[in-house]
Amino acid sequence: MARKALVVKQQKPQKYKTREYNRCKICGRSRGYLRKFGMCRLCFRKYAHQGLIPGVKKASW
Repeated sequence: MARKALVVKQQKPQKYKTREYNRCKICGRSRGYLRKFGMCRLCFRKYAHQGLIPGVKKASW
């Protein structure tokens, strides 16, 4: 779980565009962010296993 202060800080408009960064929409984690889904790798894995992300299924070969 990300620190509340950092999540709030990220939501404010930044003085310069280069200071903006992505955070997971669910848990607020800044690392391991997947742009296509808008969430971190941990939340992605959890939701994919539960079948909550359409078009994503576990690979098997």
